[in-house]
Amino acid sequence: MLNDIKPENAVFVLVSFEGPDRYSLAGGLGVRMSELSRSLAETGYETHLIFVGDPSLPGKTTELGGKLTLYRWSQWVSQYYPGGVYDGENEKLYDFDESVPGFVVEQIVWPAIAGNKLVVIMGEDWHTANTLPNISDILYQRGMRDNVLMLWNANNPMGFEKINWGRLGYVSTITTVSRFMKHYMWSLGINPLVIPNGIPQRLFSYQTENKADMVRERIGGDYFMFKIGRWDPDKRWNMAIEAAAQLKSMGLKPRMLIRGGAEPYEGEVLHNANRLGLNVAEVRPADNKLENILDVIDSVSEADVLNLKFFVPDDLLAIFYRAADAVLANSGMEPFGLVGLEAMAAGAVVFTGSTGEDYAQPFKNALVLETDNPAEITSYLRSLDVGQIKKIRENARWTAAEFTWDKVNEIFLTRLNFLAYTSLPSEVLAKTNEGVRINYV
Repeated sequence: MLNDIKPENAVFVLVSFEGPDRYSLAGGLGVRMSELSRSLAETGYETHLIFVGDPSLPGKTTELGGKLTLYRWSQWVSQYYPGGVYDGENEKLYDFDESVPGFVVEQIVWPAIAGNKLVVIMGEDWHTANTLPNISDILYQRGMRDNVLMLWNANNPMGFEKINWGRLGYVSTITTVSRFMKHYMWSLGINPLVIPNGIPQRLFSYQTENKADMVRERIGGDYFMFKIGRWDPDKRWNMAIEAAAQLKSMGLKPRMLIRGGAEPYEGEVLHNANRLGLNVAEVRPADNKLENILDVIDSVSEADVLNLKFFVPDDLLAIFYRAADAVLANSGMEPFGLVGLEAMAAGAVVFTGSTGEDYAQPFKNALVLETDNPAEITSYLRSLDVGQIKKIRENARWTAAEFTWDKVNEIFLTRLNFLAYTSLPSEVLAKTNEGVRINYV
């Protein structure tokens, strides 16, 4: 049997619509693919990431000493759709399904196996649910299927109705990111392996405490709340807005910084804020330097809700997370909750939902919301004392440190070893171990 899956004998191929380009980042999937691919490459694995990339950037680039190769797919389509990865989604999906499989087999799998290496191919979310079976079909026709581990990962249930589960489950091992998603998928007759998401180690290197104190003082107000995420009803934006309105109705001064995406649901949320008597202002600094942002915020001191209309980098997010009295990651249905974990790494007081956030422990490292009643937010926020807040912040950082990618990849690789032992032919494992060259048609 294969002793271990390790850099000397394995190659990874990650296939996803989203990726590390700004054009390709639409949510947690893009962050996951960026960080997972980098983590594997930093560990020493030859790693290939195929995604729908920025049409203005090179089609292929290498990073990390050649260990990580990025392939920006469907650029010829994307040039007609400048609005991001999901602009022209159907056209890109057709091109992706038709052209990725042959490329993966001929340009990545064939050379890897010829060098006596095991290939691990992992597809992400429903956009790759046809791509993976198509890759498998070509591998089978070429006599290489037994030398490849194939996995398909569900980050959320979006697009599940479009998936041929029988075909997908036949050619790949299905995985997901939390126990909540595992239980959700049981209802579909699917029992996925759980491999959690991770966060990069660099999140712990940001020096936030002094800057956070300054930010908290400049922003002012009785309670400073921060929320970031897609404009989507599942994110419970209106719950957060209504909590701010409740605080204002008590004669208090809330200050809420929000950062959404490009989704039209923003209009409904901001209309609701105005209806509830909250003053909303946009924050559009000349750049994303902290001092310039705070100057703009100073200029709208009467605003209750400050809508950040610019890209907020990780180091700046960490400062806002740490400065806030509450980071509202209060989704009603959250498959994993990456924002909550990232905020915890900064030592934030995070208010999570109670679905896929396996890492959240109520009143120990986070505030876990059991309802959609905004009074649950305001009640917990007003009841916390200094000692409780300090404990939650300390425990939050300790918890987040257990979910860095290097630790998550230990779980990932252990799962892969199990799959290799149970699904690959013994002669393939033996030849991979012994370095015996294998011939293919």
